[in-house]
Amino acid sequence: MDRTIVPEDPKGLIRESYNIEGISAPECRSILLDWALSVPQDANHPGLIRALLDRYGAAHPKHPMTVTLQAGLVAPDAPKRRGGRAGRVG
Repeated sequence: MDRTIVPEDPKGLIRESYNIEGISAPECRSILLDWALSVPQDANHPGLIRALLDRYGAAHPKHPMTVTLQAGLVAPDAPKRRGGRAGRVG
């Protein structure tokens, strides 16, 4: 695999995850968190993830990192405010 440093993966963490034999999904999630902490806070994270999927995921569609990156694009549900008694007792 190409060892070129790319802007969307400044430390090469995602690239290297694809080279780890037998890597598991939990390990990929940990690497993705490390990656997220290494890119600027104001970066377009979904755009960067899409670029990573284009660069690495297309060649490895069933790799745990590809699955993890795809999950990173799913937006979480909006938090719902629960006031009054329901908010205090669950």
